[in-house]
Amino acid sequence: MAAERVVATNRKAHHDYFILERYEAGIVLQGTEVKSLRAGRANLREAFAKVENGEVILYNLHISPWEYGNRWNHEPTRPRKLLLHKAEIRRLLGKSREAGKTLIPLRIYFNSRGLAKVELALAQGKKLWDKREAIARRDAAREIERRLKQRA
Repeated sequence: MAAERVVATNRKAHHDYFILERYEAGIVLQGTEVKSLRAGRANLREAFAKVENGEVILYNLHISPWEYGNRWNHEPTRPRKLLLHKAEIRRLLGKSREAGKTLIPLRIYFNSRGLAKVELALAQGKKLWDKREAIARRDAAREIERRLKQRA
């Protein structure tokens, strides 16, 4: 069996948020959206999710129109429904209502069965000093690695 194939990742997510929990969700797509995703034409940068009426909806996910789609092409940033178990949705509803918590997509990928999936994260926004602290920690780790490499 083939391994999963990542289409798009949200690289800024780990810089801007503390990731608290991760969920795997299916996504309801139109045919031209699937074709665009297979071509790797998606952007997660501004995307976020909300729980509304017992459903999880993904907003601002930009999937470029398929170049051969003509009049059947999709709207690039339309809201898309995510498929989760009812218990997961209830849990996300409670957690996302807490102050400072939000739902963000980390990556979109095709699993080994060829189904499009979204890795959704319950996240809490970082403050500016948290980001600076993470950068300082990363720089210190790089410096330690560099020194150890020079020693050997």
